[in-house]
Amino acid sequence: MAFTTEPKNSDFAWAVHYDPVHGRTVLLIHDDDLGGLHHAWMYEPKGILYRHGGYWWDGERWNRPALVWDGAYERCDKRPVERQVTITAADVLRSPCQAHNASIATIASFTAPEAPVANWQDHLALWAQRRSSGSGSRPLEACVVDLHAPELEADTFVDMAGLTKITAVPADDMPDLRYGGAKELPEPQEGTGQAMRWSLPVARDWAENFHQKNGPRILLSATTSYNTTQPAGLTDSHNRLRGNFLEDLTKPSGTRRKPFLKGEDARQAADDLAWTAASSLMYGSDSGLVPHSALHEVLVDAVLGHLAEDAQREHGAKVLTWLPKSTVTMLVWFFRHQPDRTAGILGEICLEARTRFDIGPERVGEMLRRSFLNDSGLGRSTAESLMNMALPPSARRQ
Repeated sequence: MAFTTEPKNSDFAWAVHYDPVHGRTVLLIHDDDLGGLHHAWMYEPKGILYRHGGYWWDGERWNRPALVWDGAYERCDKRPVERQVTITAADVLRSPCQAHNASIATIASFTAPEAPVANWQDHLALWAQRRSSGSGSRPLEACVVDLHAPELEADTFVDMAGLTKITAVPADDMPDLRYGGAKELPEPQEGTGQAMRWSLPVARDWAENFHQKNGPRILLSATTSYNTTQPAGLTDSHNRLRGNFLEDLTKPSGTRRKPFLKGEDARQAADDLAWTAASSLMYGSDSGLVPHSALHEVLVDAVLGHLAEDAQREHGAKVLTWLPKSTVTMLVWFFRHQPDRTAGILGEICLEARTRFDIGPERVGEMLRRSFLNDSGLGRSTAESLMNMALPPSARRQ
């Protein structure tokens, strides 16, 4: 592959992708998009051609935009399009096309239209006339240009309100388009800005990834005495400590000495002291009372040590043994204090188990699910919800 800014018009760049089976793809793109396409071709699933807001062709099948991260493989999950039909240049040219209605632009004065060219088929016909007829040219039947699928019917697309409904979160929790939130949303299949619209499968995939990242924070949260929403671990610690501090502040310190504080002053002081102590267990990364990064590594190693024993003992047995209750207890403590790290830890466990012990993510996911259902103390519904949202996609499959 090769990329270069057009020297006669620096607003644009050329991108060339060569596949030994399917031939060459040449694209003229905005120069600002060069880095993104380079990353897509180099590091994302092997897409040769992109259409309709990120739908991509891998040489055999069309797949939906890569939106759902799978930590077990350190890549986005591949989601094939259902009932897809690949469209070639030959297919398009079977419809009435008038090459004389098209024109050849000069690169020095070229500007990209805001909307798709209405007579694109005419331009394709002109390209077909002028392309080389040499032995190296691929037949038009082998030149892939587009796809058709029921999910790409425009009347099935959803707008921002529909995406919010599918994600099943309050509108205030969604990316705000007024403050650059569009960067956090999937590329639309149609429209821009407030008029963006997405296919239903793309909306569902984005919602799935949203919940994988943000769901544990929402699920494992509670309301504090200050009427704010915080991680459940922080709230529990605060509630326990405020009772302890209130007792210490209001009890007499001797037979002839009055309590240090009493009434509302004592309650407020106890609340504030307890908040400082409880938050130090959670915030401050490794500068707080608990070194969270070190604890993260220890927890992953504890699970991997258990899996290593299973790998040596079972010799191919399909069912892994449950985690020790003590390990589950510490994982729950960590998730309730650092919910945003939940998906990362579970993905890392599945990745290391796969690469070090050749244990598939689906087996590890089932073991983690059974362990949490039995020993997490979260309740069956909460434990199921946590595993359903935070496990990598490959570890959720049965």
